[in-house]
Amino acid sequence: MPTDTHPGPLRVLVFGAALRADSTNARLAALVARLISDTGATVDLAPMRDFDMPLYDGDMETTEGLPQGALALRDRLDQSDAFVISSPEYNASVPGVLKNAIDWVSRIRPQPFKTKHAMLVSASPSLIGGNRGLWTLRIPLEHLGTRVYPDMFSLANSYQAFAEDGTLTDLGLQQRLTETVTGFLSLVEADMRYVCLERRWYEFLGDRTEAAITQRAEA
Repeated sequence: MPTDTHPGPLRVLVFGAALRADSTNARLAALVARLISDTGATVDLAPMRDFDMPLYDGDMETTEGLPQGALALRDRLDQSDAFVISSPEYNASVPGVLKNAIDWVSRIRPQPFKTKHAMLVSASPSLIGGNRGLWTLRIPLEHLGTRVYPDMFSLANSYQAFAEDGTLTDLGLQQRLTETVTGFLSLVEADMRYVCLERRWYEFLGDRTEAAITQRAEA
């Protein structure tokens, strides 16, 4: 597990939460991965199909255990200091495939999402760029103890938003995305390397790896 004294470059998992190969969220994830790599961090760019798993079924969990896709996502999270999700918006909410993955991984102890830093981005052909889905996505992640970066990025009119080289045609949006990524990595860097006091974030009461706490607190 990463610690405050982790010696190497930051390791960031980036994945687009859509199964369609030509999804604009896959393209946005690739762009974010490029921006992260430009800072010297190590990027693990993963397609959502790397985490294929059945619909969550408690009976299946009891008889067969956790599916390989959930364990693969657990492993990639454990090997990363932070993660970025580029998520489409389905009916003003989270895509079922992404929520299902979160539900499966939430069954693992210790909880892989707990205390990880996350940045959320979205791409959508709509005028609001999938932003409603990101607000919905924050809820289960923060419940599980993820430190979700306050500044989210939503790309509207996404079918016309990308240049041939994979960057954004709108230079203002490209600059804003770059600044959002840089700010996120600066926060992760500070938390990983320069925080001297031991920090705990209590939110997911199903995880008993910490002392019993009845409310969310950070110290």
